[in-house]
Amino acid sequence: MATAPTKPTTPVKKESSGASSTFALLTIPICIIVGILIFVFILGDPSHYAGGDVENAQKMDVFGTVHRGGYLVPLIMSFVLMVIVFSIERAIVIGKASGSGSMDSFVRKVTSLLNAGNIDGANAECDKQKGSVANVIKAGLKKYREMESDDHLTVDQKTLAIQKEIEEATALEMPMLEQNLTIIATLVSIGTLCGLLGTVLGMIKAFATMATAGAPNTSQLSTAISEALINTALGITTSATSIILYNFFTSKIDTLTYAIDETGFSIVQTFGASHTAKRG
Repeated sequence: MATAPTKPTTPVKKESSGASSTFALLTIPICIIVGILIFVFILGDPSHYAGGDVENAQKMDVFGTVHRGGYLVPLIMSFVLMVIVFSIERAIVIGKASGSGSMDSFVRKVTSLLNAGNIDGANAECDKQKGSVANVIKAGLKKYREMESDDHLTVDQKTLAIQKEIEEATALEMPMLEQNLTIIATLVSIGTLCGLLGTVLGMIKAFATMATAGAPNTSQLSTAISEALINTALGITTSATSIILYNFFTSKIDTLTYAIDETGFSIVQTFGASHTAKRG
């Protein structure tokens, strides 16, 4: 009986995990391709350069300046696109996991109903709220009902069984929320490193050109350095955005975890207190 509730749930979570992995495998190459297309056909359009001369024009607009940043620019741009796409995907998943209505209000209602011994009312609130927290609490309440009718176990054993059921339900729900966050966290480092690499390569190219040209031209050197620094600017932008979004989503997941822990503790405490009183 203890494992029955989890059997129909597990394939769903595996399917969700597989769908999330497939989404990541498709998103990464698509973002790289889109980044290259933007670099070639939008940033590299001759209209962004004075006289339409992409190779030799000395004056260009912002798009042309970014285009002059070099061949690492489309890669870093693809990182920016990945951050945006994965952030939207995580926002949707975590939003669904949070359910409808206020999470704080839901936890307070369920805790209050549990303290009053109204298990049916707590179940009804879970049906209204939906989401991952509600699913975990509902699994715990179902086990609560099973343990009430079980005369073969002690109160401590029943309490432990309820706690284990909540932990198992949490283990099924929470990993789904953390998927693809690793990619966002990885982009924090990769964005900065690729930006610095692009800048270093640009600086090497700029100084090599100055060395072969004879007398240094301050204007040309300044232009070459500014173009090289485009990579650093894009890399830092990617990293800063990734850090903010990663911390935001991590905070949301921590809130859900805390809600599960708080309500799960109330379920276990309520069961233990009521059955200890009956035994006494």
